[in-house]
Amino acid sequence: MFFIITLENNVKKGLIFGIVGVIFVGLQPIVANSRPPVLDAYISAAMTCLVETAIFFPLLLIELKKLKSNNQKNIENKIHVLQGWKNNVWLLTFIGIIFSINQILFFVGYEMAGAINGSLTQKTTVFFGLILGYLILKEKITKLQVIFSLVLFFGLAIGVTQFFSLLEIDLTILIGVGILLLISFLWMVGHTLTKPMFTRNEITPIQMVFLRNLLSTLIIIAIYFIFFPVDLNLFVDPGNLLFFLTMGTVYGAGLICWYKTLSYLDVSKASTIFGVTPITVAMFATFFLDEIFTFAHLISAIIVFISIIVIVNQKKDVEGKKI
Repeated sequence: MFFIITLENNVKKGLIFGIVGVIFVGLQPIVANSRPPVLDAYISAAMTCLVETAIFFPLLLIELKKLKSNNQKNIENKIHVLQGWKNNVWLLTFIGIIFSINQILFFVGYEMAGAINGSLTQKTTVFFGLILGYLILKEKITKLQVIFSLVLFFGLAIGVTQFFSLLEIDLTILIGVGILLLISFLWMVGHTLTKPMFTRNEITPIQMVFLRNLLSTLIIIAIYFIFFPVDLNLFVDPGNLLFFLTMGTVYGAGLICWYKTLSYLDVSKASTIFGVTPITVAMFATFFLDEIFTFAHLISAIIVFISIIVIVNQKKDVEGKKI
C-alpha cells in the first residue's frame, strides 16, 4: 500500500515538474527573440550561461554535501565526483566548447527561423540521439524507429514549408532551420559522449550542467573580449540586465524541471510530456511575437509528437529486452 501511494506521489510530482518545465521551455525562444537590438548573440549567450552557472552553483553545493554524506554511509558504492572530473578533464573541456557554440547558435538560429519553426526543428534531437547512440555507444535501432524518424522529418518539412509551398519559402527561415538542426546534432553529441560518465557514477546531471555552463561562459567571454570591442555599458543597462536574468532563469529553470521530471518518471514519459513544447511555443509566439501559428504548423506538431512517442517507447522496449 505504501509503495502504491509513493508511486502515485512520484507520478504527480513528475507531472507537475513536467508541466512547469514545458512552460519554461516554451518561453525560451520567446525571450531569446525578444532581446534588445543592441545585444548580439555572443553577449546574449555568454550572459545566459553565466546566469545558469549562478543558478546551478547552490544546487551543486547541496548535491555535493548529500553525496559526501551518502558516501560515508555506503562505502562500497561511492560516487567519486572530483576524481571523475579529473579523469575527464579534456572531455569536459570539449563539452564546454560544444555548448558554447550551441548557445551562440541558439540565438542566431531562432532569430532566423522564428520561434515556432525553431521549436519544431529542435525536436529532431531524438533522431540524432538514435544515430549517435548507434555509432558511439553501439545501441540498437529498430526498423520502427527508422520509419518514424523519417516521419518526424516529414512532419517538420510540412511545418517549415507550409505543406511544401516551395515558391513561398523564405531562405532566411531555411538557414535558421539548418542552424537549429546543427544545434540539435551538437547537443546530442555532447549528451552521447557524457552518457558513460553518468553510467560510471563520475558525474551527475546537475554537476554536468554547472560545469558546461561555467566553461561555456569562460570560453565565450574570453573570445568576445579578445576579438570584439566591448561596451561595458551594455552590462549595466537595466533593460539588458533584465533580459540576461530572464533568459538565464528561463533556460536554467527548464533544465531543472527536465531533470526533476526524470527523477520521478522514466525517460519515455518525460519525453512525451516535453514533446508538446512546440504547441506551447506556438501559443506564446502568437501572443508575444505576433507569429502566425498555421494549420501546417499544427499538423507538423502532431506528427512530430507522435513520432517522438513511438521512437522513445521503442528505445525503452529495446533496453528492457537487454536487461
